[in-house]
Amino acid sequence: MIPKEVLQKVRRIEIKTKRVVDSILSGEYHSAFKGKGMEFSEVREYVEGDDIRNIDWNVTARMGGPYIKKHVEERELTVMLMVDASASGNFGSVNQFKGEIAVELCALLAFSAIKNNDRVGLIIFTSEVELYIPPKKGKNHVLHVIRELLYFKPEKKETNIAEALRFFNSVQTRRAVAFLVSDFFSCPFDSALKVAARRHDLVAISIHDPRETKFPNVGLIELEDAESGETILVDSSNKQFRYYFKNEMEKQYEKITSVLKSNGIDEIRISTETEYVEPLVRFFKKRERMLR
Repeated sequence: MIPKEVLQKVRRIEIKTKRVVDSILSGEYHSAFKGKGMEFSEVREYVEGDDIRNIDWNVTARMGGPYIKKHVEERELTVMLMVDASASGNFGSVNQFKGEIAVELCALLAFSAIKNNDRVGLIIFTSEVELYIPPKKGKNHVLHVIRELLYFKPEKKETNIAEALRFFNSVQTRRAVAFLVSDFFSCPFDSALKVAARRHDLVAISIHDPRETKFPNVGLIELEDAESGETILVDSSNKQFRYYFKNEMEKQYEKITSVLKSNGIDEIRISTETEYVEPLVRFFKKRERMLR
């Protein structure tokens, strides 16, 4: 029996995300991710303005008038949500934690997928894959995915994106659209990323918080690494420390972006201090232009 408060929270997520999907994202998503091709649907009479290249000459000869072949897009896409549940997601200095934003983003993508009759699957990972839900269609399946995202309790704290990608490649043999949602604070994953990018349409959604690059001046403060548990005492009033911190973090982000770009992977950057719908829409519009 699912607790009432769980159902209520899932329902709130559903209402919030479906409103965005219905009003903004549905058409954008469909245009951004094309299906496997075009399949034959029916033959109908030619009308002025139809492309003459679609004329079915056999039917035309038999019927004594021009007929064309009508095709429809064959979608049947598989969308895999690969979500980082490591301890670094339990951080946010503005309105929400990074992990909370990840859940809402995945809900948006999942509802966009089922609105277009696509399958949705889920991989939740830390230093290992902790949950796998095979891709399926339907609203009930998506609500199950959202419940797991909301209330899953990971056993590990660390991050290993390479392990998640290797698992994904092993269970998803056919080409899929995969959204890798993480802050990308992980041990190296270049090789596994390269393999996954060749097989699938991989999209990186990187979620970050402004305090991860801009350290506030609050004097002496003890910092703890959420994943390793290591602590360090720093003097945040020191300008050199704040500059060093900002510079090192920006280098790390640039390295991540470079790795993604070198493998032809699109990156959607999300900040906890701004609205996340606009970056998604920009990405979908960019994809649509590329597919024209």
